[in-house]
Amino acid sequence: MKPDDELFMSLALRLAKKGIGKTSPNPAVGAVIVKNGKVIGSGWHRKAGLPHAEIEALRSAKGGVKGATLYVTLEPCVHYGRTPPCGDAVISAGIKRVVIGAKDPNPLVAGRGIKKLKASGIAVDSGVLESECRAINRPFEKFITTKTPYVTLKLASTLDGRIAIATGESRWITGEASRKAVHRLRSEADAVMVGVNTLLRDDPELTVRLVRGRAPLKVVLDSSFKTPFSAKVLNNPERLVIFTGMGASASRVRKARGLGARVVVVPAKNDGLDIRRVLKELGKMEVSSLLVEGGGTLAASLVKAGLVDRFLFFISPMLIGADGRPSIGSLGLRRLEAAPKLKDVVVKRSGCDILIEGYPV
Repeated sequence: MKPDDELFMSLALRLAKKGIGKTSPNPAVGAVIVKNGKVIGSGWHRKAGLPHAEIEALRSAKGGVKGATLYVTLEPCVHYGRTPPCGDAVISAGIKRVVIGAKDPNPLVAGRGIKKLKASGIAVDSGVLESECRAINRPFEKFITTKTPYVTLKLASTLDGRIAIATGESRWITGEASRKAVHRLRSEADAVMVGVNTLLRDDPELTVRLVRGRAPLKVVLDSSFKTPFSAKVLNNPERLVIFTGMGASASRVRKARGLGARVVVVPAKNDGLDIRRVLKELGKMEVSSLLVEGGGTLAASLVKAGLVDRFLFFISPMLIGADGRPSIGSLGLRRLEAAPKLKDVVVKRSGCDILIEGYPV
């Protein structure tokens, strides 16, 4: 490593973050080209099917890039996908050195890009700001290796862990800043999912309104197909997927499909739908990141199955009491040591609320 490697990689990382929520099922990647200590080109991957970050940086470069250093947050690809391999373009351009943040977890790359660059005579250093570069592509890493989405469970509750009063009323437990943050999360996710009980109680739109960004796919888990055809999620049925059980009304399934919604029938499991099968089906739709906004029952089923990759708790300075509805339903614990635990916990303010982020141990 050279003294300025982290500085220039941080610039590439800042560019990569511009692509979060826009590049799926591809990773978010940023690149910077440096020559004689100055940045002469930069770019980031903007959308799947568009040029990768390395190509954007090469095209934007002012002056010749021969003999320059390329900083890129993810290992350059060497396979044909939606676009040609970036490694070939880097080699042809005459780049002298490539500094990589993280190796590509894609089995089609996975170190082959580095080997090809080195075989062409290019000096390669990797692992610069590796943890930061990997962190922005956790959904891609999960999806490309398992073909199932990265699951973020978002819960908005009171200080005593309640998401609604006994009657089901829950608007609004958290404040405006937290609601805006949730809409930003939606814009960064490929899909947002709720259970039918949340749908019936709150009639959510599951759209992005409080921030600018793309609208996610709307996903509803409804084992017996109780979703009313007046529900707001059906305002844009082409962006709606309903997972239902084998015993659902065939006429209701046909009507929903006729309106333009996608209805997927999956097997039942533990008095609900087979949630692992649901995630596999979403993977087939190239959903790499899933934001779950369901109630306590759905949250508990995901936690018990060990399917949550990231937890986000928005906690309001409010108390409801024991007759309120819990944020997470029964986990069936018999021993305290069996309770799920979180690591890498970060606590910060969200307006008047508290946001706690953590990952399963």
